[in-house]
Amino acid sequence: MSAEFGGRTGLRGRLTQWLRGGDAKQTADDGGREALLLAAARAGLPLAPAAHPAPGYRCSCDRVGCPTPARHPVSFAWQTQSTTDRAQIERWARHQPQANFITATGMVHDVLDVPLEAGLEALARLLDAGIEVGPVAESDDGRLLFFTLTRGTPEDEDEWWPCELDCHPETMDEHPGLRWHCRGSYVLVPPARLPGEDGRTVHWVRGPEQPLPDPLSLLEVLTDACARYVGEDPHHAGTAWPLRH
Repeated sequence: MSAEFGGRTGLRGRLTQWLRGGDAKQTADDGGREALLLAAARAGLPLAPAAHPAPGYRCSCDRVGCPTPARHPVSFAWQTQSTTDRAQIERWARHQPQANFITATGMVHDVLDVPLEAGLEALARLLDAGIEVGPVAESDDGRLLFFTLTRGTPEDEDEWWPCELDCHPETMDEHPGLRWHCRGSYVLVPPARLPGEDGRTVHWVRGPEQPLPDPLSLLEVLTDACARYVGEDPHHAGTAWPLRH
């Protein structure tokens, strides 16, 4: 990726320095895990326990060759288990001190999940334009997560927009461009640890206290940034928008 991306010289370097200038990641390292989880719950994000990294790039689950190590819920009932109840989240956090947590999308919120380079360009453009962005998390595996209001809970059940129309959590690697997590999907909620020996995490860069925006207010800028990201990377040609199943 060139130093000049989207017409902004050194954009990635400047924005990455700014994003990492926040204290959310350090707060998690200093023992603020439970406080960060409760902050997400107070913002209305339903949480459920997830797997965590094990030595050797493995997952804490018993599945041999787990395809999504440390990135999936521990229970098949995660959609009904997900909650914002403070007492339940405190019990989970204290009884499972190594666990990551997921937040179920399509109930209160959706997540627009984009490549980091594209997300950094889009974030700068959105902020410069004075558009309300809302919470944003960075995943150290190269993704930026924009939390928005959900478009998946209309009064008419026939109007549901299920995640399968976009990408399912187990097939995310097939979709290097924009992923729209809605009904039937989930993402790791900060603070979360990723597999590997390099201390990779998922951490807030704009916290959950930010109001959730309408996803359509962000979509045009995000898709444009993803299209340019794909155009610069020959390995991702034609995949700015996720493929349909």
